[in-house]
Amino acid sequence: MPKMKSNSAAKKRFKVTGTGKIRRGKAGLSHLMRGKSAARRRNLRKNGIVDDANQKHVERLLPYAL
Repeated sequence: MPKMKSNSAAKKRFKVTGTGKIRRGKAGLSHLMRGKSAARRRNLRKNGIVDDANQKHVERLLPYAL
């Protein structure tokens, strides 16, 4: 059987942790920084975890990541 293709956009946006959770970047950090507080900008720099509701969708895009 041929190899499955991973989604190229998903490869650039998601990484899998050692426990199998999927890490993602947070939205809202690209522009309009002046209106956001320093604490809010600092929290946006941290990575988030993909929610359980979306986990299967992302796993389907990255068949060999898990």
